[in-house]
Amino acid sequence: MTDPNLAIIVLAAGQGTRMKSATPKLLHELAGAPIVSHVLATAGALDPAVVLAVVRYERDRLAKVISADLPSAVIVDQDEIPGTGRAVEQAIAALPADFSGEVLVLNGDVPLLDADTLLDLVSRHRTSGAGATVLSSIVPDASGYGRIVRTDDGSLDRIVEHKDATPEEHAIGEINAGIYVFGLNALRDQLANLSTDNAQGEKYLTDVIELLRRAGSDVAAVPVDEPWKAEGINDRAQLSEAAARLNALIVRGWQLNGVTVQDPATTWIDLKVTLENDVTILPGTQLKGATTVARGAVVGPDTTLVDCEVGEDATVKRADATLAVIGARASVGPFAYLRPGTVLDENGKIGTFVETKNARIGEGSKVPHLSYVGDTTVGRGVNLGAGTITANYDDILKHRTEFGDHVHTGAHNVFVAPVRIGDGAKTGAGAVVRKDVPAGALALSVAPQRNIEGWVEKNRSGTAAAEVAERARSAQEADDGSQRQDG
Repeated sequence: MTDPNLAIIVLAAGQGTRMKSATPKLLHELAGAPIVSHVLATAGALDPAVVLAVVRYERDRLAKVISADLPSAVIVDQDEIPGTGRAVEQAIAALPADFSGEVLVLNGDVPLLDADTLLDLVSRHRTSGAGATVLSSIVPDASGYGRIVRTDDGSLDRIVEHKDATPEEHAIGEINAGIYVFGLNALRDQLANLSTDNAQGEKYLTDVIELLRRAGSDVAAVPVDEPWKAEGINDRAQLSEAAARLNALIVRGWQLNGVTVQDPATTWIDLKVTLENDVTILPGTQLKGATTVARGAVVGPDTTLVDCEVGEDATVKRADATLAVIGARASVGPFAYLRPGTVLDENGKIGTFVETKNARIGEGSKVPHLSYVGDTTVGRGVNLGAGTITANYDDILKHRTEFGDHVHTGAHNVFVAPVRIGDGAKTGAGAVVRKDVPAGALALSVAPQRNIEGWVEKNRSGTAAAEVAERARSAQEADDGSQRQDG
């Protein structure tokens, strides 16, 4: 149920310069979704009265993602005045006029924080009656983070930013996680008193804590149970650490749900992937996007699937596939490349060193090896010989090749599209098929073989090939002469 007394502000205005990237920090991906999308999903899970997202750098790109992930979110544009305090100040001004509850402030770069932790933080804030409650974290290396400064009795005194901290404050291991719960009225009153008189020249939201203390309000800091939940992402090293942490949680979740993951350390599974029980994932496998794998299928080793469907009891080995459908009991690989639009029906096979694109391969049909099948429809029970090429491009347009049911083709065939091979037809080895083949016909491209004697010795004189050819010919002539004498 919606909590009418909770508003959530997501801070998403920063540039993230430490990422050293043309892509805004919050749009870098984590388990198949932008960093900010994880925060928005958690915010939405709390079902607040309103979510406000504050943006500035690359405003349009961020706003597009935010609106797609959480259409009800209110986009707030931060002005030229820098700082988290100013961002919250502008978000507060965008709240509905009749809202009077608590305000939860989330950092858009803290993606692993779960809804249960935040619900507990909000609940403790409401129970305590404090003007503000801060989520803190105790870490071995607090470099770069704001420090939690407590009084002698252990209560929260203030938060000091790293660049403004004294050497004694630098030694503090408890940091500000950048997550706050405020009473609206107390927050609004103190935001008006913020200044930019600090090392960064910004309006710090953290200064509200000290202002509330001076005004006589209670403030509290609550350490998170697992420090990694509150870790922010500021650079690519931290991004990879968060990705590994989240992936380990995802993999373990699937293992507990009946999926065999042989080597979790080399298996990567995006959040939107769906796996049924009794699926087996072998080492070196990446399952990305909205990939689904049905019961009993075996995927891997060394396989990447992006937005694919894998049917029951199918096997996919050492393959790369995107936007492909692999039917039940079908077999793919090793070393197969399935491009978008590939559909392999039940009991079909796409084998070794085969590339497919925009191709439907019918039930029980096989493309065993060394082939390219693009813009093609293959019927049922078909076997395409080794080295099959569907020549689908005429330098201007793409054309389709169609194979009927139970067609068998010879090795090293080229089908020059558009062309249709009728039901039950066959083709000979080395055929170049440019015209339709009627049902039940045998298509051949026959040219008489011509041997030009002595060509190598004449045209490649002095080479190793010419030398061995001359010796072999001389030996053969000597043998022929000997046979004539014996005769």
